[in-house]
Amino acid sequence: MPEVHLIQPDGRRVTLDVPVGTSIMQAAVSAGVAGIVAECGGSCMCATCHVYVDETALARLPAMLPTEHEMLECTAAERRPGSRLSCQVKMTEDLAGLSFTLPESQ
Repeated sequence: MPEVHLIQPDGRRVTLDVPVGTSIMQAAVSAGVAGIVAECGGSCMCATCHVYVDETALARLPAMLPTEHEMLECTAAERRPGSRLSCQVKMTEDLAGLSFTLPESQ
């Protein structure tokens, strides 16, 4: 099973094994990772699963849909070029080893 790394704002790293097809948000919530609130349960309606991806890795992610782009305008933390909603990123073998940094607040 591929794994990803979630980096907490204080630098702590949480490594998760994520089944292919599962969203990063679902995996984080199931594992009890602090910092992913996911108020809407993964419907791309709340922006409380905001994460930062290194800009050099963005090409590995699926294209951002207009709804995600719109919701990223509503994040509590600063939107950056590497901002994504973890509910919209589904695990693939190509994402194995990728790191997602959590913002200070959701």
